[in-house]
Amino acid sequence: MNKYSKLLLGILFDAIGYVSFLIPGVGEFSDIVWAPLSGWLMTKLYKGKSGKIAGVITFIEEALPGFDIIPSFTLMWIYTYVFSKEEESVIEIKQ
Repeated sequence: MNKYSKLLLGILFDAIGYVSFLIPGVGEFSDIVWAPLSGWLMTKLYKGKSGKIAGVITFIEEALPGFDIIPSFTLMWIYTYVFSKEEESVIEIKQ
């Protein structure tokens, strides 16, 4: 899967997480199902240690009321493809 497919999926998954704000009362119940599913999806999109850590953070963020506003999938994409790549480039230049 290329990085732009991951970005589109991440935006979709973040939008699904916002559903609890759209449907008062029912929305918070949906977090019971969405929190573990979103954590699992995060570990499937991003492998390794960073994916596992992001999965736990996403699970907690979705499980806590009011924190659904955080776009965790999009933030993980930015971390993976913007910030991590810059650090690798700096290391390669120094060597």
